[in-house]
Amino acid sequence: MRELNHLKEQVETVQKIEQETGDSVELFEMAKEEQDDALMKELEGALQKLQEKTRRLQLLSLLSGEADISDAYLEVNSGAGGTEACDWAEMILRMYVRWAEAHSYKVEYMDRSEGEEAGIKSATIKISGEMAYGWTKTESGVHRLVRISPYDSNSRRHTSFASVAVTPVVSEDIDVDVQEKDLRIDTYRSSGAGGQHVNTTDSAVRITHVPTGIVVACQAERSQHKNRASAMNMLKARLYELELKRKESENAEAYDEKSEIGWGHQIRSYVLHPYQMVKDLRTGVENTQAQNVLDGDLDKYLEAALAAKAGTARED
Repeated sequence: MRELNHLKEQVETVQKIEQETGDSVELFEMAKEEQDDALMKELEGALQKLQEKTRRLQLLSLLSGEADISDAYLEVNSGAGGTEACDWAEMILRMYVRWAEAHSYKVEYMDRSEGEEAGIKSATIKISGEMAYGWTKTESGVHRLVRISPYDSNSRRHTSFASVAVTPVVSEDIDVDVQEKDLRIDTYRSSGAGGQHVNTTDSAVRITHVPTGIVVACQAERSQHKNRASAMNMLKARLYELELKRKESENAEAYDEKSEIGWGHQIRSYVLHPYQMVKDLRTGVENTQAQNVLDGDLDKYLEAALAAKAGTARED
């Protein structure tokens, strides 16, 4: 039903654009014939809005991957660097939550591991809504921060890294075969909020898929049974994405979850000192309003990465 509604919406949008284009042509002929400058100016504004609608529709047409319509799991991990790296990972997590909420997506925290002094070591959220995975799938990679560290008493400049991994939520009609013998399942106490029951029982679950080394964890629920079910869904999502990447004939580095979180693997650089600049190293998109980006202003980066990915696929 989700796919059907999405297709209906696309068809209706195309039909509406066709109707507005036809109306604009008629208005242009009328304004030209009557030499009506006011009508011509009004038409110019209408055409600019029509152009933006068409551009948006063109972007949506790029979201045609097998899993693009799905919800998404987004995982953030801090790199080496102690407290500074953990703080950066939390900043990255906040950035994606802000972006998702600004686009009316539902955000659910699945797992969160706190840093020793500040920030997070890792966290996983579920972003639910139409095309959530399609829009966020190009965000997987390493994000680099350069700033004066608030945790350095000498106010020195620090470089920190955090990795992001995005996977589609697997729908029930997709069969992902996971053998019980390939799993190592551990339980531990939840570190997050949730009441006395959560913090005093081993309700959190961590599952390791031994053949691939993929590790998932969930502590969102008070019930260990529910957390295990959610963790299994996350594992299936990771395995499903791995297969999608193979189908796309991408190289192993693109889906190798064991990549070093550091130099040489970055997709985006966030510089807050000595100047402000957020630059995507794949597409060249830049923004000097770094705080706006950290507050969730990511559309420009997502659109450019999506267009670049689609262009590469066409060349292949």
